[in-house]
Amino acid sequence: MRTLSGVRNCVLLIAIVGSISSCSTFKKKQEKSAATGWNYNDKKQGSFAVAKPKDVKTAPGLVFVQGGTFTMGATQEDVMAEWNNIPKRITVNSFFIDKTEVANVHYREYLYWLENTFSDEQYKNVLDNAMPDTLVWRSELAYNEPYVEYYFRHPSYNYYPVVGVTWQQANDYCIWRTDRVNQLELINKQYLNANSIKTEMNGAGQENFNTKAYLMGEYQAQPGKLATSKNNPLKDAQGRPRTTVRFEDGILFGEYRLPTEAEWEYAAYGYIQENPQKKPNSKNRGEEVIANKQIYAWKNDGFDNLRSTKAGGYQGAFLANFKRGSGDNMGVAGGLNDNAAIPGDVNSFIPNAYGIYNMSGNVSEWVRDVYRPLTSLESNDFNPYRGNVFKKVDKSGGEGNMRDSLGRIKMILENDSTLQNRRNYQKAYAINYLDGDSISGVNYGYGVTTLVSDKSRVIKGGSWNDRPYWLSPGTRRFLEEDQSSSTIGFRCAMDHAGAPENTKAKTKAGINFPQRKSRR
Repeated sequence: MRTLSGVRNCVLLIAIVGSISSCSTFKKKQEKSAATGWNYNDKKQGSFAVAKPKDVKTAPGLVFVQGGTFTMGATQEDVMAEWNNIPKRITVNSFFIDKTEVANVHYREYLYWLENTFSDEQYKNVLDNAMPDTLVWRSELAYNEPYVEYYFRHPSYNYYPVVGVTWQQANDYCIWRTDRVNQLELINKQYLNANSIKTEMNGAGQENFNTKAYLMGEYQAQPGKLATSKNNPLKDAQGRPRTTVRFEDGILFGEYRLPTEAEWEYAAYGYIQENPQKKPNSKNRGEEVIANKQIYAWKNDGFDNLRSTKAGGYQGAFLANFKRGSGDNMGVAGGLNDNAAIPGDVNSFIPNAYGIYNMSGNVSEWVRDVYRPLTSLESNDFNPYRGNVFKKVDKSGGEGNMRDSLGRIKMILENDSTLQNRRNYQKAYAINYLDGDSISGVNYGYGVTTLVSDKSRVIKGGSWNDRPYWLSPGTRRFLEEDQSSSTIGFRCAMDHAGAPENTKAKTKAGINFPQRKSRR
């Protein structure tokens, strides 16, 4: 019995040793630099932090839009005879865009934060400047006072698109949204103290969380539990817990912003549904072709593509919120054709192939671009955009004094004299490049022969008060950036980092063929 017991113990010991040896053999190797051979994330070798790629997290409210090539511009006869949307083939990189238009309740959330954060009398103009103009509903020969009083504030209109917002106000909202989303992300991951929200909404004023200020060390952050813990995976050069997150760590989201005109138009069409071979969630790529040229944001389906043609309860229903004709905003009682006399719920009507709502109808939308009738002739064919004003951080105040009265990093125009040796751009102010600058020799004569100026911003998509012609994403109009309307709202976008195909970390850009074995 003793002999048998000894054999069993010996076998058990061999098994344990083998297990330990196996674990040692298959232990994950530390990632090394292919350039220097130094270990990454190793405190013995400087703790150079390299975050492992993860699936790109979609920020709140956004959907992923896979980019590609398409013909931007007119898809129907130019009945307005403006010739301001000449077709041109371009490529748009992948990006994110809001699933819906920004709603009243979302904008009221923004105003609530401003009211409590900038409560001091010296900041009175901050809240006033952000308020939407509810008087846009007024008309000399119409009774619209109920909308002046109720549309923005009544709970029944919570999820109706906010209107009466200028292009400038929409941009400020995007900045605020970026900061609040990143602030919450840092709190949830315990890199920022949860009390920071309560502190800043108690009249903190300038001392509120701003993403750029945080990354530059200009915001005095209250570290969260993980930030000061030995379990913090972020280390400094001496191997101590690093209390401040860097953008390279892959934790923070990018910036919310207005979409460019090209992005908005591309997202509106949802051309991914027109690929004849592409199946949802398929691992195989589709054909390099668009099978059908759309007029509106939804796939052509039947003779009258303004209505649903599928048999069932929705057959004959309008697919968007628009004005069918003079005096017909919603149809007849008992058979309301679009069931919306004014803007409707942001989640109403049919979404397009990307799951985006109301890219044709409901409200027209601000985009990022400055308006020019013939921009498409000079613009790049990759991510075209007019409106660049190149800036740099204003460091004149010295470290610790780089924030403005709103808590944002101060920015100033780049100096043209320092750009003369650059090949890609030589002017900081590029809004009127080749169309209104000294090189072009074009003088628009604002107020005399035209209303186009450097403050004219592009408006895309038809509204609840427009005829079907304006529902085509290729149509375009403009309005001054400091003006607003009862027919104009907006939605936000965000850049996508990584391979254009999807948001998966394992997906690499390019075509990754199997590696060939070298022959000797």
